[in-house]
Amino acid sequence: QVQLLQSGGGFVQPGGSLLLSCEASALTFTDYNMGWFRQGPGKEREFVEAITWSTKNTYYEDYARGRFTISRDNAKSTMYLQMNTLKHEEKAAYYCGAQRHGAHSFRPDKYDYWGQGTQVTVSS
Repeated sequence: QVQLLQSGGGFVQPGGSLLLSCEASALTFTDYNMGWFRQGPGKEREFVEAITWSTKNTYYEDYARGRFTISRDNAKSTMYLQMNTLKHEEKAAYYCGAQRHGAHSFRPDKYDYWGQGTQVTVSS
């Protein structure tokens, strides 16, 4: 059974940093592009960043530019999201997703598997 196991997240003050991890099991990791999404209270799940299976290309929303960095270690079947200079309004549940490469879409419904989600709270 495919599983994406997330870790990291938690509480941080505005301007702080967090590292999220997403470890895949029971799938061929390099068959999948990977992405991070977030869902705030009462909001729809939204795209944050994505990385292709080869690590050659990354994609991100404008608000993440210069602050969030996506990466993956194919040998460990693990993806990461380093988040810096976090803002209060970025409090949300963060989810990792796996999309079989070739689909190339940032829509949540185009992702095949999801992690369990991890809460990020940004507050002073």
